[in-house]
Amino acid sequence: MRNPFPPFRFKLFKQEYGERVIDYLDVGCGSHSPTYTKRWFPHWRYHGIDRPNSDYDTDASDQAAMETFYELDLEHDALDPLPDATFDIATFSHVIEHLPNGLDVLRGIAAKVKPGGKVYVEFPSERSLNLPSMRGTLHFCDDETHVRVYSPREIANVLLEEGFRIVRAGPRRDWLRIMLFPVVVPAKYLLRRGLSGSDFWDITGFAAFVYAEKREKLEQ
Repeated sequence: MRNPFPPFRFKLFKQEYGERVIDYLDVGCGSHSPTYTKRWFPHWRYHGIDRPNSDYDTDASDQAAMETFYELDLEHDALDPLPDATFDIATFSHVIEHLPNGLDVLRGIAAKVKPGGKVYVEFPSERSLNLPSMRGTLHFCDDETHVRVYSPREIANVLLEEGFRIVRAGPRRDWLRIMLFPVVVPAKYLLRRGLSGSDFWDITGFAAFVYAEKREKLEQ
């Protein structure tokens, strides 16, 4: 069953974009992300990037929800197939930590966002290195495909260099989820007969984020 609470990033987007029709770029579109995004933003035009032959939790409904799918290996492939300065929002959520060249990819993604558009980057924080190990990932190294720990500072600096201003950055904490933690987590335990590390992300500060806006070009 899908979580009834929108992701933290969707709450940020809802404040500004509401029911607008926009072009949304999702870097890493597994876990039924196209269908889930359309649930909260049915008017958005969804464009996804994922690795060749990747079928991580995707199905026909996800494929139907996408306007465009770019099959790219971000560790090796250039972003040339994507048009520059086109997307209103680009999400880079829990992907960068899987890439040794994540900052270079972020620079490429930044070029694809139109002036006035946003980039949202989310990733395991340095704090995750000190959390206990748990199924579903609570310690950074629980996921063997994690290859590099990034910091909000270095990600923010890349975006600043690419002409963005930082809107918000820091630990990703959803305070509603934290307040409901004593009720929701025991219920999940009973329904699933167990818990996942992601159930503890908000309360432990597992993840960090950077949310930035591309500056409008100055008139000559």
